[in-house]
Amino acid sequence: MNRPRKKQLNILLTLLLGVVLLAPTTADAAEPLVLYTPYTDISVTPGESINYSIDVINHSNAIQKVKLSVEGAPDDWEYQLTSGGWSIREIAVLPNASRTVSLEVDVPLEVNKGAYRFYVTAEGKTSLPITINVTEQGTYKTELTTDQPNMEGKADSTFTFEAALKNRTADKQLYALTSDAPRGWDVQFKVDYKNVTSVSVEANSSKDIDIEITPPEKIKEGIYKIPVKAAAGSTSAVTELEVVITGSYDLELSTPTGLLSTDVTAGDEKKLEIKVTNKGTADLRDIKMDADTPINWEVDFEPKTINKLEAGKSVEVMATIKADKKAIAGDYVVNMSASAPEASSDAQFRVAVKTSLLWGWLGILIILLVIGGVYYLFRTYGRR
Repeated sequence: MNRPRKKQLNILLTLLLGVVLLAPTTADAAEPLVLYTPYTDISVTPGESINYSIDVINHSNAIQKVKLSVEGAPDDWEYQLTSGGWSIREIAVLPNASRTVSLEVDVPLEVNKGAYRFYVTAEGKTSLPITINVTEQGTYKTELTTDQPNMEGKADSTFTFEAALKNRTADKQLYALTSDAPRGWDVQFKVDYKNVTSVSVEANSSKDIDIEITPPEKIKEGIYKIPVKAAAGSTSAVTELEVVITGSYDLELSTPTGLLSTDVTAGDEKKLEIKVTNKGTADLRDIKMDADTPINWEVDFEPKTINKLEAGKSVEVMATIKADKKAIAGDYVVNMSASAPEASSDAQFRVAVKTSLLWGWLGILIILLVIGGVYYLFRTYGRR
């Protein structure tokens, strides 16, 4: 091998040997102590408490006494370093070993939304960056909310709202529950299926509340606002519920006098005045009149259909009853009805049938003829 090539080979071997010998020494010298936690960037809401588990790892061949501190945290945040159940400021770690410390951070309730970065520091050795993202604007107040503040139904319905009462303060609160409903309305608060007038909520916690609202009888259709309030000392919250009443439906069929009976002569007609009343709180449309009669009887209505009947109003309908000409004397039942898509009403009329006067006179004439015939027979054949 020639001399220049041999010289180059020696230089290359020398460089490789230097890299191998110096590499471990450089690594050990650069990181004799490491702070480690898997969760260095998390997202939370105001008022939450976070507990970090931090490993203090000693890569050196000597015992490391480490002074630990938290730097860069906001002034109004509370935090504590503990290990073995003790609050610590310094910890000793054996060579090539590790110890675990806990860092508890309390995010305040009143805090701005954003990212907060601070450091867990081993004095003079290393530091561990930690980021907490506060996902919403914090407050120090009470919140009373519902996902469904509006409901619609008939006047005889009960409306149940589901609400959440949130105590976003640092103390347990006892809230009085009240409502400012219009006169005649009934508002009940329920927690765990029990009626309550107050409820206790822990700090930074919430409680589910059912609010049952019953409108008064005969309430008119319309939109009604029901404010409800939760109050405790210096903190309170109000939410407004909305009830849409579509109206109640109630129909009555009768006569102006209330009398549900009449009489008619067999084969004749009898006009009967019918009173149809809308006793509900909503208008009714397309009210149809109908009747269920004995065989060969007829009932005609004028009008046969009521196009519109306003709430609380009445209308008169003329019913013409035509009896069967072969009907014998006695009482008969005619059922009449008024029906709309939303409500209906029935009335049972008792109709007394009288025979025609012509048949009466014919009967009397026949009787007289019979008497006369008997008399004639006695006069003619009685002397023999």
